[in-house]
Amino acid sequence: MDEDQLKALMLSGLQGDAAAYRQLLGALVGDLRSYFRRRIQLGPDEIEDLVQETLLAIHSKRETYDVDQPLTAWLFAIARHKLADRYRLEGRRAITPLEEVREPASEHELEAKMAERDVAIALRELPHRQAEAIRCVKVEGLSVAETAIATGQSIAAVKVGIHRGFKKLLARFARGKP
Repeated sequence: MDEDQLKALMLSGLQGDAAAYRQLLGALVGDLRSYFRRRIQLGPDEIEDLVQETLLAIHSKRETYDVDQPLTAWLFAIARHKLADRYRLEGRRAITPLEEVREPASEHELEAKMAERDVAIALRELPHRQAEAIRCVKVEGLSVAETAIATGQSIAAVKVGIHRGFKKLLARFARGKP
């Protein structure tokens, strides 16, 4: 289903149409499975657990959806947070055997991967809300409004979080800490 169809089902569901709401949740299952499979190496049962956790979060937070905003941005922000929660709770990442690790195709790709790793390390040093705001807006390319919806913060809080986070990172790097 496309954005407009999903949004129509969500709006109907918010107005009490249980059948439309069930159809929305059913339509999201396949998209969520694909989303998680592309981002983490887990077995089918663990992927299904993440899908169900995400659907529960969507259901419990459905009243926070701003109908003037894109629905899919809100939905996949919730999925992204469930994935981050999974990493935090388990304290582990999927391990790829060394023989399966692909060599970078170019020096540029290697530099990009190293920069990506450095950004992730730097963001871990920041308070969660600041890191989350920077990651959503500056790394993932969401708008400030989409980030506000996804994180449950106000637009002003997202802007302040980005500003303060950058200020802390700049101070850290000015002291010579990598």
